[in-house]
Amino acid sequence: MSIRARRLAVVVSWIGHPLVFVTISVGIVLTTQVASRAAIPLLAALFLSLIAPMGLLLFFGVRSGRWADADVSVREERKRFYPIAIPLSALGTIVMGLANTPRSILRGGVITLLLLIAAAIVNHWSKISLHTLFATYCTVILFRVNISCGSAALILAGLVFWSRLLLSRHTISENISGVALGTVGGIATAWMSI
Repeated sequence: MSIRARRLAVVVSWIGHPLVFVTISVGIVLTTQVASRAAIPLLAALFLSLIAPMGLLLFFGVRSGRWADADVSVREERKRFYPIAIPLSALGTIVMGLANTPRSILRGGVITLLLLIAAAIVNHWSKISLHTLFATYCTVILFRVNISCGSAALILAGLVFWSRLLLSRHTISENISGVALGTVGGIATAWMSI
């Protein structure tokens, strides 16, 4: 593997980190689907209740040695990650509900929570790629919102898939599992009337 390819894979992996990819995607969805005076308070509430706490969880988890990296790439370490990440996701969803978030966007919060729960269950047997799961999930949703955003997200999701393999963070089956679960979640969020 060349040094350039590895550097590119690291950059793609950071841009495609679930916290980054999901945050940008939520920003796009809110700013295109909700009136701006409502979108800004929703983004602020989501940032304070979920994004910032999750970022701090990852930062302090790595700093304390609880996990090796901000991707929480070691399957055994995820057993300590999910019990904190799932309640944080639930809190973010509750805050969105209390903030009178439009039903379609609230559904995304609920399904995001369900995807984390599913990934935690799958973790008993296999370490699903959260990078590819959430990149695919966001891509499917963004195609519903805006074809250009969806196309850009699809390219990035493909690069994320490649980067996870190149960096040896996941196997092909762990990436495919992430794509499959992300696709189902994205369809349920953006393309189905529930």
